[in-house]
Amino acid sequence: MRQRVRKKAGAGKKLHRGKARHFTKPGMVSSAARYKLKKQVADLTRELKEAREQQIATADVLKVISRSTFNLQTVLDTLVESAAQLCGAEMANIWRPKENVYRLTASYGVTARYKEYLENKEFLNSVAIEPSQGTVAGRALLEKKTVHVPDIQADPDYKLSGLVALGGYRTMLGVPMLRQGDPTGVLVLVQSAVRPFTDRQIELAITFADQAVIAIENVRLFEELQKRTLELAQSVEELQALGEVGQAVNSTLDLATVLTTIVIRAVQLSRTDAGAIYVFDEERGEFRLRATYGMSQGMISAIGDQHLGLDNANVGAAAAQRKPIQFPDIRSAGSSVINEIIIREGYRGLLIVPLLRPDNIVGALVVRRKTPGEFSQSIIGLLQTFADQSVVAIENARLFESVEVRTRELAKSLADLRTTQDRLVQTQKLASLGQLTAGIAHEIKNPLNFVNNFSGISSELIIELQEFLADVSLDEKRRAEITELMDMLRGNLDKVVQHGKRADGIVRNMLLHSREGSGEHRLVDINALVEESLNLAYHGARAEKQGFNITLQRSFDPMAGEADLFPQEITRALLNFISNGFYAATTRRAEANGGDYEPVIAAATKNLGDRVEITIRDNGTGIPLDVKEKMFNPFFTTKPAGEGTGLGLSISHDIIVKQHGGSIEVDTQPGEFTEIRVILPRVAALSA
Repeated sequence: MRQRVRKKAGAGKKLHRGKARHFTKPGMVSSAARYKLKKQVADLTRELKEAREQQIATADVLKVISRSTFNLQTVLDTLVESAAQLCGAEMANIWRPKENVYRLTASYGVTARYKEYLENKEFLNSVAIEPSQGTVAGRALLEKKTVHVPDIQADPDYKLSGLVALGGYRTMLGVPMLRQGDPTGVLVLVQSAVRPFTDRQIELAITFADQAVIAIENVRLFEELQKRTLELAQSVEELQALGEVGQAVNSTLDLATVLTTIVIRAVQLSRTDAGAIYVFDEERGEFRLRATYGMSQGMISAIGDQHLGLDNANVGAAAAQRKPIQFPDIRSAGSSVINEIIIREGYRGLLIVPLLRPDNIVGALVVRRKTPGEFSQSIIGLLQTFADQSVVAIENARLFESVEVRTRELAKSLADLRTTQDRLVQTQKLASLGQLTAGIAHEIKNPLNFVNNFSGISSELIIELQEFLADVSLDEKRRAEITELMDMLRGNLDKVVQHGKRADGIVRNMLLHSREGSGEHRLVDINALVEESLNLAYHGARAEKQGFNITLQRSFDPMAGEADLFPQEITRALLNFISNGFYAATTRRAEANGGDYEPVIAAATKNLGDRVEITIRDNGTGIPLDVKEKMFNPFFTTKPAGEGTGLGLSISHDIIVKQHGGSIEVDTQPGEFTEIRVILPRVAALSA
């Protein structure tokens, strides 16, 4: 039974095999179709994997570019490594321009023998590529397009030499790195066997070349920005230094202070180690040290003991030639005592800028550094500016010394004449002194106008600089730093302008101080004069300061009568006294912050026979004893900067005492009151 069944089954199988039929159920796929489908899936998977690897590599390169903005070599090394790996190349190189040829900059994937040559710097320096048909890289540079040579040995134009011959390579791909149509380098991929690159690999190599161009451009822009930032910082520092020096020159007559400021800033901005300013003594015919910075005391003493005349090979030569002289290495200069002192102190580089006037020699500005080398023209130009400032300072000091000598001579003459001549001669001497003061004020006003004008212009330049920087790409930290520096510089310039205006006011007051009596002297009603002065001061204060208010009290002696005087000058003096009273009273009210305090000014007159008394009293802050002793000194003031010149009381004293032969008495109690009594002769020997 079982055998029969097996036979039947076998018979059926045989019958099936004999007919060679193939049955497929509905919905089933044939073996060939399955194989084709699997191959398509595998190809697609491989392509997707390659695309993903390329995307990851490209992303990695972009990350490196973004992180290595300041390190181009890192970016290029990453690019050649990624290009070689993803394009299936055995080696990748980048060649960049240097000294009119293209030299190897980055390389990846080399044989041991080839690597030995790459590590030989002398060999690498001798290998160069030029745009030509003889190499793939040169051809890509020449034609400015991608060059693919499947087999360089089959290329009639290719010249086997150098690194290529050494490596034994066959297939090569050259991709120019173009920026605005001009090559900035070339990317080269090579194979040691004839294995042409695919279109996808060529396209990927072009992408890497473009990334290299972006990286190079980023570094170039960053370096330009860094250079410009350094230039701007240098300019700001120079402007600050010039402003500081200009302020020193115009704010003090202390020559040592001014010259020390100049030599310090000159050394700092020239990045040198030490400096000095010599002043030429015409009587002795020698240069003498007047200011130093960075020099040892021993060196100062040693140079101070020398007699540096116009025949000196250093400062004397610069002054004689009327131009800067530099010694890149002082050891190569001629032998002299001064040079030996300089060398012994360790200095090598030396720059001397003469201080000159059109018709004479003023001195020399010298800077020294301990490293040899030439000084740039920008440094020389900067030091010439400092030299010009030094000339102004020295000439101002000489002028001041001359004025001091002349003033002392006039004072001595005036003292002698007071004992031998009458009031008229004294008046003439005072007029001469006033003319001298006016002349001095005019001389000071000219350089002062220069400072005021250029300070204003410099402030405008800062604004223009800020507008320019608005279009410059800067990171936030750098922009904040530059903005802070410019704000500081503008603040400093504003202070220069402020104090320049204050100085201008002082000069104007000096001119008023020095002028002769205004108008003609005549008999004037004293009570009417005081009343007019009181009203002028009150209404002037109200017009100047909104909300100003003070109680005015009057106590006029009906018998005060008339006096022979210059009414305009007396009014001017009284206005100064009353205005100071207003200031003291309103200051006390501000300190009291309201309360029960009421500011009051009281004016009174009194008949003293052949004299008349005028009293101005305020219930303000009073005057401390040490201030009272100096209150009539010229330029002395206790008011904040910009609110007082220190000349008002000095001028009033001259009007009352010198011009009218009167007197001034001051009675005060700090925190309580101040009372000023002016006593005038009715018929005085007036100083016209």
